[in-house]
Amino acid sequence: MNRAELKANAKQQIKGNIGILFAIALLAIAIIFAVNLIPIVGTLALALVISPALSLALITIYLNLTKGIKPQIADLFNQFNSFWPAFKATFFVGLFTMLWSLLLYIPGIIKALSYSMTMYILAEDPTKPALQAIRESKEMMHGHKADLFVLYLSFFGWILLGYLTLGLLYIWLVPYMETTLANFYNSIKPQYVSDAPSYSAAYEE
Repeated sequence: MNRAELKANAKQQIKGNIGILFAIALLAIAIIFAVNLIPIVGTLALALVISPALSLALITIYLNLTKGIKPQIADLFNQFNSFWPAFKATFFVGLFTMLWSLLLYIPGIIKALSYSMTMYILAEDPTKPALQAIRESKEMMHGHKADLFVLYLSFFGWILLGYLTLGLLYIWLVPYMETTLANFYNSIKPQYVSDAPSYSAAYEE
């Protein structure tokens, strides 16, 4: 599936869902803001539990949207029992990206693209070990990093336009971008799954 198809599909998938997706985003922001007001404990809870769980839940919501499943407010809380693998994945992705960035920005960007499917993989299987999800993301993104980079760049004009509308455009733009990224994951996953036997030895403990 090419970039134009990914984006065209996303536009169709978010039709009729912008209101509920905006409400979900507002609730997520409100939760983060409220928890962050709690001294010390709030900061720890935000880093260890709230942010990873919400990130995983939001990705799950957009993956479900690409499969025709309507989002609901309750979906925002469905991944709180998976906060620990989500935290570990977030921590290791951040750590590995930072270490590669020490070698200059370009290696860091390349690795960030390599690790970009980690949370999507966990969203589909929260029981999967975080490091395995990271390894699978690297294999899945082999040959697709440039595609994802160009996909990100294709939203640059929309992002600038969002600033000119004082952020109002983001009510539509954020769901559009997130759904397009979920479509990207769905488009490269079948190729990875078909090639997976050749990688199986890499995951043996």
